[in-house]
Amino acid sequence: MRYPSSVFRHKAHLSFVISGLTLAILLGLSGCSDKAAEQQTPAELAAQAKLAAEQQAERQAYRQKEAAIAMHEQASSAKLRTMSAESRAYIAQPTASISAAPAFNGDWPGAVPPERNRFEKPVPNGIMIAGEIPVSTFAIDVDTGSYTTLRRMLKEGRLPQKDTLRVEEMLNYFSYDYPQPGKNDAPFSVTTELAPSPYNDDMMLLRIGLKGYEQSKAELGTSNLVFLLDVSGSMASPDKLPLLQTALKMLTQQLDAQDKVSIVVYAGAAGVVLDGAAGNDTQTLNYALEQLSAGGSTNGAQGIQLAYQLAQKHFVEGGINRVILATDGDFNVGTTNLDELIDLVSSQKQQGIGLTTLGFGMGDYNDHLMEQLADKGNGQYAYIDSINEARKVLVEQLSATLLTIAKEVKVQVEFNPALVAEYRLIGYENRALAREDFNNDKVDAGEIGAGHTVTALYELRYVDAGNLANDKLRYGYNPKTGHEKYSRDEIAFLKLRYQLPDATQSQLLSYPIRADLRVKSLAQASDDFRFAAAVAGLGQLLNQSHYLHQFDYNKLSALTRSALGEDTCGYRHEFMQLVDTAAMLAQTQRAPIKKSFDAGDKPFPPEDKLHQQ
Repeated sequence: MRYPSSVFRHKAHLSFVISGLTLAILLGLSGCSDKAAEQQTPAELAAQAKLAAEQQAERQAYRQKEAAIAMHEQASSAKLRTMSAESRAYIAQPTASISAAPAFNGDWPGAVPPERNRFEKPVPNGIMIAGEIPVSTFAIDVDTGSYTTLRRMLKEGRLPQKDTLRVEEMLNYFSYDYPQPGKNDAPFSVTTELAPSPYNDDMMLLRIGLKGYEQSKAELGTSNLVFLLDVSGSMASPDKLPLLQTALKMLTQQLDAQDKVSIVVYAGAAGVVLDGAAGNDTQTLNYALEQLSAGGSTNGAQGIQLAYQLAQKHFVEGGINRVILATDGDFNVGTTNLDELIDLVSSQKQQGIGLTTLGFGMGDYNDHLMEQLADKGNGQYAYIDSINEARKVLVEQLSATLLTIAKEVKVQVEFNPALVAEYRLIGYENRALAREDFNNDKVDAGEIGAGHTVTALYELRYVDAGNLANDKLRYGYNPKTGHEKYSRDEIAFLKLRYQLPDATQSQLLSYPIRADLRVKSLAQASDDFRFAAAVAGLGQLLNQSHYLHQFDYNKLSALTRSALGEDTCGYRHEFMQLVDTAAMLAQTQRAPIKKSFDAGDKPFPPEDKLHQQ
């Protein structure tokens, strides 16, 4: 077979394992033959019989696996022979660099991979005093990975660790009915809404929403895509490589003849599978994806370098040039230093090549790495936990995933101390910027894709609300003197900076946020406002935030059900189910065993008195 696959190495490795196992059995039997049968106890004889049965089952399982590999190999060879010469030209020749032996990673019967998922714990944003620090600055974020990893955990019956959820990625998983920007306006519209906070009495919740202009697939232009695919041993489970293969088949169905697709795979080393195939050559693309198999350690850094070389080779001026990294986030060979990887991604971004990251699976998942690489690569980080999520990201939202319409987007809010005493930004902890970074075009920020929506929430308390988290200052200006310089009509002033995709200088947008924007009750706010508040509420509850004083799962459930709106795709109803699941799991974890079961001096399990003699 001409395709560079780990199938042959896996087969050879299996043969070696079987031979070694057979030798071990023979040696073991020969060692036991000197011991007379009458000297063995019944327990020893039973143990030997059980061991022999297990070894026979293992041998049979590996024979079946060898036969399956052989059948797969024959089918692949036959399929390759039926392909046209033009299609076969795109298939790269075998490369000696892909030579790592497959790792077991759970393939061995009974093996259970250890739980080594890596989720960062950013320090939650605190309550700021508007009179001391009136300005809040952050970069926008369109990633959604934190929500889908949470969804998987809840469906598996477990809660995330405290402070590991990025609330902004939960908010931005959902679309909201923000207005479309005008044709001659900025590439995104800006919306603000103000209503009482559901989390705390006497506080308000400010919502800021951005909406990028829509772009159909036909209007995207030419795409130069390089799929950088992890085929290491850790990708062998059904929720990883098989799901990845199906997801990318769905993506390639959206491409046209002028689009170019390359595929780089990496395990212990990296190699080229496809080199600039036509986007509409479905036969070649599907064949290449179907031949992938998992085995080896993970040299992701070498793969990234090779992928960028192909992206440069097929670079399209004025088009979309993007590397799509699909992995379980396990980089354990080669350049594993995060700073070095980020430097590489950042330098390629400056040359017009973006990076999108797609995460798969759990067990050794590196959420932090995936999020950071996408942030520095002018791309989006999404976690694919199902076929439905693959369709959402790679079909429904393909334009947003591939096309950046505005880059280095920053948000700065100046609160009016005459009206606002305190405020707290919910989420965006690792997107915080210094105040002076807002006007510095060299400071990296976030990107918006076509059709993307971005949402941010601030919880704030008015000066006259009472119950302040901080004591009033003894010194400073007195708003009752009438000599203040602050407007009594505005609670804040919103500014945004952004760069067009090919620009190096930013443009400024500014909007006053008026106090009369508020509605009197939360029930009067829009469905989108209340639903966004519910999503952020779940994230804060699971992060065990100590800033929620009048909010619990019962109130969260009621708030969610009041804000489902027109849920065409069912994403909001699915969230409602996740809220109920999270509430039950949280309740079970709050019930200590010692309190729920007090056996005292009684035996456990209790004795059955009916069978006592």
